[in-house]
Amino acid sequence: MRLSALVITTVCLFSPSFAEPVAEDRSSRQSRHLRPVVEKRQQFKQGEPIDAKGKGGPILGGTNKQLDLQNPDNLGAQSTDNGVVVNLKWSFSDSKTRLLNGGWVREQVITDLPASHDIAAAQQHLKKGALRELHWHRVAEWGYVYAGRVIVSAVDEAGKNQVDVLEVGDIWYFPKGSAHTIQGLDDENEYLLVFDDGDFDKVGTTFGVDDWIIHTPKSILAKNFGVNESLFDTVPTPDPYIVKGEVDDSTVASPYGKLEGNSSYVYKLSQKTIPPAPGGGGTLAIVDSRNFPIAKTIAAAIVTLEPGGLRELHWHPNAEEWLYFHRGQARATVFLGGALARTFDFYAGDTAVFPDNSGHYIQNTSPTEKLVWIEIYKSERVADISLTQWLALTPAPIVATTLNISLSVVKQLKKEKQILIK
Repeated sequence: MRLSALVITTVCLFSPSFAEPVAEDRSSRQSRHLRPVVEKRQQFKQGEPIDAKGKGGPILGGTNKQLDLQNPDNLGAQSTDNGVVVNLKWSFSDSKTRLLNGGWVREQVITDLPASHDIAAAQQHLKKGALRELHWHRVAEWGYVYAGRVIVSAVDEAGKNQVDVLEVGDIWYFPKGSAHTIQGLDDENEYLLVFDDGDFDKVGTTFGVDDWIIHTPKSILAKNFGVNESLFDTVPTPDPYIVKGEVDDSTVASPYGKLEGNSSYVYKLSQKTIPPAPGGGGTLAIVDSRNFPIAKTIAAAIVTLEPGGLRELHWHPNAEEWLYFHRGQARATVFLGGALARTFDFYAGDTAVFPDNSGHYIQNTSPTEKLVWIEIYKSERVADISLTQWLALTPAPIVATTLNISLSVVKQLKKEKQILIK
C-alpha cells in the first residue's frame, strides 16, 4: 500500500497530463500580470484622458477629437496642475471674421476671453489701397505689422501730424483720442491691433468720421466746413469700416510741426539689431516707453524662442500679460497661488492672458520650429522677476531650508536672468 501510494504520488507530480494544467496556470497568471501595464499606458497623445497610472478613462460622448489632440493638457496630461483655474486662452480662429470691401477683421475682446481685463486685440487685413477709415478711439491703439506694408497717418490735438510707411516688424502707437487711419501698400497686408481696454466693443469706444458726418445735419456740416450741403450726399452709409482706395504719392503739409523724435507714433523695429537674450535660447525685443516714449500705456516684447527652448520661470509685478502666438507651438503652466495651477497648449493664432503677478513659463514644444510670440502689458514698461535670480540673490541657507534642498545647489544658481534658456 505504501509503495502504490508512492507511485500514484510520483505519477501525479511528473506525468505530462498533470503538468500541462500547471503550465497553463502560470501563463494565465503572467497574462493577468502584464495586461494592466498595457491598459495603464497614458493615452493623451491619442486624445484620451488616461494617465500612466490608469486614472481617467476614454471619452465616450461627443468630443472634438482634433481639439483634444491639440490640447493634451486640457485632458490632464500635466500632473502638477491643481484646482479650478478659469480658461486663459482664446484662438482667433474661434472669432467671427467680418468680411469687408478691401479686407477683413476678427477680434478678441473681454466677452471672448473674460480673464483679459486690460487688453483687447484684433487681426486686420487690407488689400492694396484699402483704407481703415478715418477714426479715433477712447482707448490707445498699438499695431504690429507682420505681413506686407502699410502707411499710417495721424494728427494730435496740437495739429502736429505724421505720415509714415511701416514694414514687417514695425510698430505704431496712437494715444487715446488721436485721429488716424491705415492704408495697405502691398497686394496683401496684415497686422495685429492691440487696445488698452479688454471691453473694446463697449459703446463709445470707436468713432468714425463718415459715421459722425451722416448723423449730423447737413446745414451744420455746410457751415462747419464752408461748403455746399450737397457735397455730403455721397458720404457712405452705413459705416463701411474698411473702404477700397488707391495708393498715391501725394504729400501733406505740416504747418504745426511733425510728430517725430520722442513724439513719434511709429517705432521702426525692422531697422533694429536684436541681440541674443540672456540664456542663449533666442531673442527678445522690448518696445516700451524707454525706447518708444509715446507708448505710455502699452508695453511690448517680441520674442523668438529656439526649438525646445524655455522662457524661464518668472512673473510680472506691474500688469497682466496678454500674449499673441504668431508662429510655432508652445506649452505654459500658470500658477495662481493657493495651490492653483493650470497648463495650456498653444498654436499659431492663439491668444492668452496670464493674470497679474501669476507665475509662469513658456516652452517651445517643437523640436524643429522656432516659436514666435508677442507679449503685451498695459503699462509704460516691460518688467519681470526671475525665479532663479530671486533665489540666487537671497541668502542661500534661507532658500535651502525653504525648499529642503542642498545648500551647494542653491549656491550654484545663476545670479543673472536666464530669460530664454536653450
